[in-house]
Amino acid sequence: MHDDPVSNFSDNETFDEVVSRLNRRRFLGGAAAAGFAVFGGAEALLGSIPSVSAHDDDDDDDDDDDDHRPLLGFAGIPVSSADAIVVPAGYTARVLIAWGDPVSNGPAFMPDASNSAADQALQWGMHNDGLVYFPIKGSKRGLIVQNHEYTDDVLLFTDGTANWGPEKLAKSLNAHGVSIIEVRERRGQWQVVRPSKYGRRVTGQTPMSVDGPAAGHPLMSTNADPTGGTILGTLNNCAMGHTPWGTYLACEENFNGYFRKLVGAPNALEARYGINAAGFGYNWHLGGSRFDVNVEPNEPNRFGWVVEIDPWNPNSTPVKHTALGRSKHEAAKCVEADDGRLVVYTGDDERFEYIYRFVSAEPWKKMRRNGVSPLAEGVLSVAKFHDDGTGTWLPLTPDNPALAGMTQGDILINTRGSADLVGATKMDRPEWIDSYDDEKTILATCTNNSRRTAAQVDAANPRGPNNLGHIVRWRSDDFTDDTFTWDHFALAGDPAAATPDGSTVVGDKYAAPDGLYVAPSGRLWIQTDVGTETQNLGPYAGYGNNQMLCADPVTRETRRFLVGPVSCEVTGCMATPDEKTLFVGIQHPGEAPVGVNDPLNPKRNSSWPDGDAGGRPRSSLLVITTDNGGEIGS
Repeated sequence: MHDDPVSNFSDNETFDEVVSRLNRRRFLGGAAAAGFAVFGGAEALLGSIPSVSAHDDDDDDDDDDDDHRPLLGFAGIPVSSADAIVVPAGYTARVLIAWGDPVSNGPAFMPDASNSAADQALQWGMHNDGLVYFPIKGSKRGLIVQNHEYTDDVLLFTDGTANWGPEKLAKSLNAHGVSIIEVRERRGQWQVVRPSKYGRRVTGQTPMSVDGPAAGHPLMSTNADPTGGTILGTLNNCAMGHTPWGTYLACEENFNGYFRKLVGAPNALEARYGINAAGFGYNWHLGGSRFDVNVEPNEPNRFGWVVEIDPWNPNSTPVKHTALGRSKHEAAKCVEADDGRLVVYTGDDERFEYIYRFVSAEPWKKMRRNGVSPLAEGVLSVAKFHDDGTGTWLPLTPDNPALAGMTQGDILINTRGSADLVGATKMDRPEWIDSYDDEKTILATCTNNSRRTAAQVDAANPRGPNNLGHIVRWRSDDFTDDTFTWDHFALAGDPAAATPDGSTVVGDKYAAPDGLYVAPSGRLWIQTDVGTETQNLGPYAGYGNNQMLCADPVTRETRRFLVGPVSCEVTGCMATPDEKTLFVGIQHPGEAPVGVNDPLNPKRNSSWPDGDAGGRPRSSLLVITTDNGGEIGS
């Protein structure tokens, strides 16, 4: 994550009146004592978590917790600072594909980074993140679709960022976006199918259509696209989602860092989304006017959306769905309500930002029969977490008195400002979201917030500063209900720390939870993202490299399953339907902890995965299997 300054200066609550604070302390005291907040007693809490009966050995309907099958059968591994992938005994992890490898027919990766922009358009992108496995033949053959969040432009080129121009801009754009590969298991080994009719790249230059209330809005118009109907590319995609009709949802996150406004102060909309003169240090404005906000002031408004990609049709055009709102999206978790409407949960990954919910206008199957995308029409709401353990979804529509006088397009282009006005709860970097659908239970990671002060804590974000992060959980009778109850699945940290850190983790310690994945068995996989500049330092001392853990949703026991190489983030996770294979992403190994990398010494921080002989550290997709052919984690 780039260290953006806080852009939410709204007056929404971050602290309570004295009486509410005392109530919160009692509330949290109970939570700490039990390891979680209890609403309606322990029985009610346990009832809100699935009994994972789908994988019970018995075929009866007994879902009692006494019959809960233990889900964690491996021994948790120690923390590690090695420049290697570490997994438990009995498991094998190997690289399936890495940055620069062809997705189908295409040129091989050149270790000196001399591949052209045209080459990169046919190769696996840089810094892969959220992924989905789409089965073709169950657990033996399928498609993997994975985001590419950002680029390290120093390592992307032989000579780094020197002599920047249109060709370098094109290669960096082509290293962003999304990759689609076909994979299969053959003789016990997973491999990428080459060539494949599905193998495809979607990049920062791929034409995309726009739908929903903000399509055609004047703030979406540019010199190259006056109607605001065709956008080139998708950028900074982080977590993801997938629809029940088999498409992939890419989520645009820190798009603001590619733009620069070098003349004049940012206007209110630009400031709310972090547009400024410095950006994240990219030189893209030097390769073309598109990323110069003084020349194209509306181009940033065309990013920050959820993008739908059909992996089954290589000729399809991706669609940016404006009805889901504009933010620094993390995840787009789709669930089906009891009445058949589609519900999508998203987070906005920045300090003091919000959690959102979209509900389609009608049942999704009906909408598709009528030729309407279920993601194009519906109601977007934002979450308010009350201190008594209840919550409310606040609609972001012109009917809301706080938003009177605005069109729905206005509201969606400035989703953040609209959420400010209705009084949503400021969260600590809400990121990945997943669900236990049968129990109408949703979980979201709140990675951290070092800038929340002790005076700004609330029940949902109870630590200030919140260096270690937490996982929040909520439940309702139906996904479309406008109220919910919530608690914390865990406050991250070290339960055995000599100096208490507030952790409610049961088992192995972890910090900065980010990736989150509910497997078919009910196992909850948790991935961490401690920033490279702070790994093993300060509040993160002793946590080692970033890692992936597995938790039992009923007992909450958590065990460390994987530790990544130096300076990486562990991100992206999905199993095959039989859970005998797990695909896991490793992002930015060898990222510079201070300053930038050196193109003349690209492996000074990490030589993973190719070893010491030349080349560069490469973000990669792992395939993990058991040595005995069993379920991962069992």
